[in-house]
Amino acid sequence: MVAHIMTEENESTQNNAKRSEAVSGMVFHAARMMVGTLVSRVLGLVREMLTAALFGATRQLDAFFVAYTLANLSRQLLAEGALSASFVPVFSRTLSSEGKKSALDLARQALSVIIAGCATVIILGLVFAPLLVNIMAPGFDKEAKDIAVSLTRLMLPFLLLVSAGALAMGVLNSMGSFFIPAIAPALSNLAYILFLLATTKHITIWNLAFAVLIGGICHMGLQFLWCGKMDMPLRPTVPKKDNTQLRSMMALFLPYAAGLSLNQLNPLINRMLGSFLSAGSISVLTYADRVLQLPLGLFVIAISQAVLPMLSRQDPNMTDDFRDFVRDAMRFNLFVILPVAIGLAITSNEIVHLLFYRGAFNEWAWHSTSNALSLYALGLPGMASSTLIMRAIYARRMPKAAVMVTTANITVNLCASVLLMHYFRYMGLAAASAIAATSASVFAAYLLSRDIGVKLKIFDTKWLAKILPPIAAMSLFLFVLKTLMPYPADSDFLRRIVWIAASIILAAIVYAIATLLLKCSEWTWISGAVKKKKS
Repeated sequence: MVAHIMTEENESTQNNAKRSEAVSGMVFHAARMMVGTLVSRVLGLVREMLTAALFGATRQLDAFFVAYTLANLSRQLLAEGALSASFVPVFSRTLSSEGKKSALDLARQALSVIIAGCATVIILGLVFAPLLVNIMAPGFDKEAKDIAVSLTRLMLPFLLLVSAGALAMGVLNSMGSFFIPAIAPALSNLAYILFLLATTKHITIWNLAFAVLIGGICHMGLQFLWCGKMDMPLRPTVPKKDNTQLRSMMALFLPYAAGLSLNQLNPLINRMLGSFLSAGSISVLTYADRVLQLPLGLFVIAISQAVLPMLSRQDPNMTDDFRDFVRDAMRFNLFVILPVAIGLAITSNEIVHLLFYRGAFNEWAWHSTSNALSLYALGLPGMASSTLIMRAIYARRMPKAAVMVTTANITVNLCASVLLMHYFRYMGLAAASAIAATSASVFAAYLLSRDIGVKLKIFDTKWLAKILPPIAAMSLFLFVLKTLMPYPADSDFLRRIVWIAASIILAAIVYAIATLLLKCSEWTWISGAVKKKKS
């Protein structure tokens, strides 16, 4: 009896050690993506700062953002959605079980399918661009609609560029390369910035569209070159009907794409309802969302992209191990994103002033953008949680659940937007997005828990008791700092950036010390990732 108990204890200890090592590996890969993503997101903010200085918040820029939304649907749908969900698990398993040659053959055939699908969508988009703009921005006048239609048609090839880049990203991630896919958007943003700077003397709204296309070419080209360097040269090959892996990928892709297509109605709803509000409403919501993309890409997307290949290799029959890995990954995710969300909400006014308040970006645009950003920030934990749980749903091949989650997300967002915009205008649309993201994460966690047959147990009392006091301490510190040493809005740029940088660094130190004192287990995983990097 004693020997049996000791055996069970040894097995439990070994399982905990393996899970801790797996989570440390996830943290390690996520950290590599964060480095590349940080450069990309910083350049993305510079890109938006330049756009704001040149165009401010106007109806003409509203038209560009509507057109860009239509051309950019593939980024969420493919790069961060259905393609990763369907391709990465199948490609990872093919790579590990059948070798590089079979995996390369699968990738090339998948590329052919993507090119054919994107070409069809582009042709349809050219024909139905006026209808799409009417649906997205029914409140636009004729001049704004005409501009949006022309810009949409011009930028539609961006769909193919970013989709092919997404496939290359899936190949690289599955082979353990995370830095280059993370840095590729940085090259895209840099190309955008350089093109605008080179054409400033003759700047028009059309320059933005050409800058987007040039950035897309750079984004795709870098990842294709790196695939070739890793002996995985991507070029289209005629798909084979008897390729079981390709059929498996497409069987997953279609329902995931359908579900995520519904999810893309969220930005469409914001654009559509925003077109009925005062001029510039769409622009300020877009600027706020661009700032949100920094923590979203730096932490949320990086962690979720690192998690998917590891989840895909988990034995689906080992439900307890799967649950424990998802729970630990979720806790690390929230350990990072909760202080970021609270800090962003508290300092939104100062951050927006530093980034955008210059040139055509006036005081109304400043305060409106900061209000929207603070509300978006409150939905960041929900976005982070739903993104990671959806990766677990993809790994377990639950396409119906994915459709149900996205349907719930869009339903909540639509109802909340219609209700809140009547009272709070553009702020109501931002608040609706936060509410929808949080609701979707709760629903996704419920569906995943029901599928594996055990509760996820993410928010137990012991974990909350360790994570909430540090967040409270950090929040109190920021409020005291803003009271005793207010942001120097009237000072030069250097002093303002020093204030922002100092507040971020000091708040992070307060949070880090508090979590270390409370011995949060997340530091064990971070330590394991550091050791992994050294080895």
